[in-house]
Amino acid sequence: MTKGVILLAAMVSTTLMSGCATNYNPGVPIDTLDPALTQRPAEYLIQPGDQLDIKFFYNPELNETITVRPDGKISLQLIDEIHAAGLEPSDLDQTLTDLYSQELRKPVLTVIVRSFTRQRVFVGGEVNTPGLIVLPAGMTALQAVFQSGGFKETAEPSETLIIRKGENEKPIPLRIDLAAVMEADAAASVFELRPDDIVYVPKSAIANANKFIDQYIGGLLMFRGWSFGVSQDLSLGKITN
Repeated sequence: MTKGVILLAAMVSTTLMSGCATNYNPGVPIDTLDPALTQRPAEYLIQPGDQLDIKFFYNPELNETITVRPDGKISLQLIDEIHAAGLEPSDLDQTLTDLYSQELRKPVLTVIVRSFTRQRVFVGGEVNTPGLIVLPAGMTALQAVFQSGGFKETAEPSETLIIRKGENEKPIPLRIDLAAVMEADAAASVFELRPDDIVYVPKSAIANANKFIDQYIGGLLMFRGWSFGVSQDLSLGKITN
């Protein structure tokens, strides 16, 4: 079992124990949900690893291309290091203008995000290829599942969880009915993923029942020397000799 799968299982367990998941019905308008959880940020926020161009119109000798450090800070000429991660480029522009005003006469500068850190989400559970995938703008949970090989036969799409960072980095589980989304294509574009989201597809009730029979009942009887010439198919509700 990989570290990623172990981490995913721990997060799912923690979020479910802390409270019920917030339901998301594709048929309900998106504006009826908490905007902090369901809407994409209006502007891009600088992240560690982003490469920034700092350009001065009248002082080109101060132009720099710099990478945001893992601690979220950057260091520039003439001023001390400052925190850039979590700011919009326009906000960082204003902050730098204020700081350089102490060293230069009427500084005019701009902040350009030259390259972005790779945006990723984790898809796990009952999908054919669980793991990290690159997140392009506008990707939905259903598209992420398909990019991860699609649902396994044991999946329960209607109980899919999106685990998203809420206030103070607290993980918030959102339950989304991907079975309903597949039946209504127009709703698929409503709920878009964010960087660091976790898409978790659980097992169906039948799959869990089959697992119980295989691992517990079957194992117990075989340990005691019992043997039955029957096969069980819970999905069809049949037992055959």
